[in-house]
Amino acid sequence: MGLPHTIVSIVDDDPSFREATRGLLKLLGYATASFASAEDFLKSDRLHDSFCVITDVQMPGMDGVELQCRLLADGHILPVIFMTAYPEAAVCTRVLKKGACGYLSKPLDEERLLGCLTKALNNNESRPAGV
Repeated sequence: MGLPHTIVSIVDDDPSFREATRGLLKLLGYATASFASAEDFLKSDRLHDSFCVITDVQMPGMDGVELQCRLLADGHILPVIFMTAYPEAAVCTRVLKKGACGYLSKPLDEERLLGCLTKALNNNESRPAGV
């Protein structure tokens, strides 16, 4: 299903959830990189290699919503999929208006996640070269 040369970066402060998500994506054929914080992701070389970021909404330090804002402010056109154990309609509306490819509740529903990843991949394919 996934493409082995595309990297999905997973940002979540919960190591067990991060690894479970990584394992699921690997089974679906995606290459992954995982990070314990938004700050770690932003400092990494995977920032430029990723076709998509899956991030938790609530994390210590920079949260997922702030990560999305930072990516946009820095000119990184990178699809973001949000996941949360505490869904809030206002947060969902805000991140989707800023271009998020999904807002999912934990535990993740595999079919919904696949739909969001397909949307993210399609968004990347429709971007002009060099962006």
